[in-house]
Amino acid sequence: MVVGAIKTLIIGSNGMLGSDLCKVFPYAVKLTHKNLDITNRTRVINCIQEIRPDVVINAAAYTNVDGCEDNKELAFQVNGYGPGYIAEACTKVGASLVHFSTDYVFEGSKKEYVESEIPNPINVYGHSKLLGEKKIIENMNDYRIVRISWLFGIHGKNFVETMLKLSGEMDNVKVVNDQFGKPTYTMDLASKVKEIIELEPGIYHITNDGICSWYEFASSIIDNVVPCTSEEFQRKAKRPKYSVLVNTKTEPMRHWKEALKAYLKERNI
Repeated sequence: MVVGAIKTLIIGSNGMLGSDLCKVFPYAVKLTHKNLDITNRTRVINCIQEIRPDVVINAAAYTNVDGCEDNKELAFQVNGYGPGYIAEACTKVGASLVHFSTDYVFEGSKKEYVESEIPNPINVYGHSKLLGEKKIIENMNDYRIVRISWLFGIHGKNFVETMLKLSGEMDNVKVVNDQFGKPTYTMDLASKVKEIIELEPGIYHITNDGICSWYEFASSIIDNVVPCTSEEFQRKAKRPKYSVLVNTKTEPMRHWKEALKAYLKERNI
């Protein structure tokens, strides 16, 4: 399949990842939440049958991890059942699906996780995203589920922006030093999707290369950061200690430090 010749549909096109996907796939049909509510099964099926794409890229999600604890039903509708409806519609029109899941499907008791690891989420967000994976697998064969982690990009709220903002407002910014993962630049991830479409169906772990703690990540962004423990910085949703995704199926992307430099350059910092 030649990517340039196929009809592509991007769902969630105005989000942080979706916006960069639109740069990589400029001729794609683009749908925002205003155009398509993925929790409406009938609407999803009718919409995709009308467009008849070759490839659907689903970047729509409810990503507020703490918010999911308070809005469980919404989380499961958007992150769980919605992707299942999209998969069902893809099967009807013979389209393949690229869908984004998360490192938070894992509990964090191991230092790293390969694609074949058995998920075991510890928060509502993780459970809702895992349901999405299961619903896709139930409804179609031609899927690529891409697990991602610690996203940052210029088109949305993210950790880098939060650090820059807090650094200017506070003498010291406390950041946890006992949670580890892989920061991932949305532009790098979006560019990788062209390759993913051409690969065999299945689950992929796609992140920038390199492992760090949130504190180490913050230290690369601002100067006035101080380490603290997760116990000192309580959040509504429990976070995995380790959510390091290991990519065993594709060429690695560049190191997150290089990606961060590119991001800051894009923001003119």
